[in-house]
Amino acid sequence: MKRPPEARKFRRRLFEILEISAIDDTVSTVFDYFIVGMIVLNVAAVVLETSPQVYTGNEALFRAFDLFTIAVFTIEYAARVWVSDMHLHYPRNKPWRARLRYILSPYGLIDLIAILPFYLGLYLDLRLLRVFRLVRLFKLFRYSPAMSTLGRVFYAERRALLAAGVIMIGLMIFSATIMFHLEHEAQPEVFASIPHAMWWSIVTLATVGYGDMVPITTLGRVFGGFVVVSGLGMFALPVGIIASGFASEIRQRDFIVNKDVLGQVPVFAPLGPLPLSRVAALLKARIYAPKDVIARRGDDADGMYIILSGEVQIAADHQRINLGSGDFFGELGLLSDRRRSFTATARSRCQLMMLQRADFLHLISESPDIGRMILQIASDRLGSMGADGESLLDEREIARARSAIERAMQQLG
Repeated sequence: MKRPPEARKFRRRLFEILEISAIDDTVSTVFDYFIVGMIVLNVAAVVLETSPQVYTGNEALFRAFDLFTIAVFTIEYAARVWVSDMHLHYPRNKPWRARLRYILSPYGLIDLIAILPFYLGLYLDLRLLRVFRLVRLFKLFRYSPAMSTLGRVFYAERRALLAAGVIMIGLMIFSATIMFHLEHEAQPEVFASIPHAMWWSIVTLATVGYGDMVPITTLGRVFGGFVVVSGLGMFALPVGIIASGFASEIRQRDFIVNKDVLGQVPVFAPLGPLPLSRVAALLKARIYAPKDVIARRGDDADGMYIILSGEVQIAADHQRINLGSGDFFGELGLLSDRRRSFTATARSRCQLMMLQRADFLHLISESPDIGRMILQIASDRLGSMGADGESLLDEREIARARSAIERAMQQLG
């Protein structure tokens, strides 16, 4: 049974508030700040509840705040599940499957675990469940690009981190075994077994040195010094791996654009070697992973994107088209300061080149011939868009864009 237009419009608006968060959408922006504030205050409440000076006498206030946050997070979770079938990368013909995929996704599981302990606590008296309230802190991953980058780094370097962990565990067991045999006779109660010696091994490798277990024999002290030096290198290994992963993640956002690469793109193929070199110097290279949002509806249309490789889906209202290598989009942003009327999402790993509006205006001011050629290509493309049925622009927008191109070409002479 089809939903009435009002219901579809409401679901679309709810999806935009929950997921898209366009820069000019005040409601969506306020909602994001509200949820972030609720998460931070909720975690602070969990910490302050353990302080008798703060909690005593304010039990009712803490309880009321917990009930309020649970109600907010429950409604948010239910709403996200309800509109999850509107995600571009989820199957749209089977809403139940899209909702199941969201529920089982990392973000969906975090949202579920954030509220589940409260409802389980109504039937089970387990103090351990209260610890899971801190899982709500991980909800911030959705609103922080830096945290998302950290998650991608950990996933990309998981094998190296696992190898480093295995080495560290092996070194811990090895040092505990040696120290047990060196110190057991001198300190049978302190180094009673290898598991007992593992505590000494951990704090020594980490160079913490609590001093509750120390070697007293000459060989034990010599070996202990060796373990301390080894720990300095071994515990720095995971830090180096993560730092290297961050550097690699940043480098992957850019790649070198030269005139040879640019000449393979149909929109710039007619340009000669010198104009190609000038354009290549202005292009910003970007790499996007599958499902990454390249441009959001409502963002400032500050330039155009050229697809060097990969596939991009352009979505506006209920229309969707897929663009591939050699295609470009957002060219109207070169001519006006209007906002995006579409959302562009990478369907696969994509290499894109972006020409910003300010750079384009600077280019055509110095090289009018290049500007005329690019504008003519854009005009021809608008003509083909008006002839086929896949255009995301209506006839009025196409006419407005063509007028803008004609005015720009007249200014270039």
